[in-house]
Amino acid sequence: MSHFFNNKVVAITGGSEGIGKALIETLVPLGAKIATCGRNQDKLYDLQVKYSGHLLHTVVCDVSRHADCENFIHSTIQTFGKIDILINNAGISMRALVQDVKIDVLEDVMAVNFFGMVYCTKLALDTIIQNKGTIVGISSIAGYRGLPGRSGYSASKFAMNGWLEALRTELLDTGVNVMWMAPGFTSSNIRKAALNSRGELQKESPMNEQQMMSTEECARKILEAIEGRKRNRVMTFKGKQIVFLNKFFPSFADKMVRKFFFKDGQLAK
Repeated sequence: MSHFFNNKVVAITGGSEGIGKALIETLVPLGAKIATCGRNQDKLYDLQVKYSGHLLHTVVCDVSRHADCENFIHSTIQTFGKIDILINNAGISMRALVQDVKIDVLEDVMAVNFFGMVYCTKLALDTIIQNKGTIVGISSIAGYRGLPGRSGYSASKFAMNGWLEALRTELLDTGVNVMWMAPGFTSSNIRKAALNSRGELQKESPMNEQQMMSTEECARKILEAIEGRKRNRVMTFKGKQIVFLNKFFPSFADKMVRKFFFKDGQLAK
């Protein structure tokens, strides 16, 4: 990557682990000024210690709460004077059949994944427009294709994609780039932090993490897309296959996706 990110103020939600943390680790040597937030104060403190000589602003924040988002965005602007790039990365997943899941779980997933993005984007919008910056949503293949056992997660990512597409269209003449990225299955913590049907942490991932894209590679691809001012990007070949099949052969995609996620009639992944 070039010097594009040098002195750029980059605000990243959910930066204490997973893709968010990998984005920070990639941006630090590129000279970016970074602000991040997360719910775990200890993990944010560890980041501050690790990058004590770098311009890193951290805030404890639950993005499902508007007041927390307001504190994060306003304190970032107060610290650095502006925001050039906002990466809406914070998210939670879920794994439960619609028949079994509590409504509260669906509401919690939507509150973090969708409304957290809406809150932060709205609060940062004026400064990003002023600086002709970039707004990013870290979406998912689940935002293009409904996945069994992830109904709430899929709904939140479909909502993210639609909202950002509407915003992109509104801002076409402002110089702001609005984009959304679909990483596919990534070896991050989101599945282990997924909620079960009762809203409890799943803790163990049913996926084979060894076969997934690393968070480091994911971060690099996201930053390359930001620099290239892309519209959206499906980041894996398998993800592109699913999106293509779902668009042109939806009935076949239904059967293929069910076969992938179910074993002997039971949700297996």
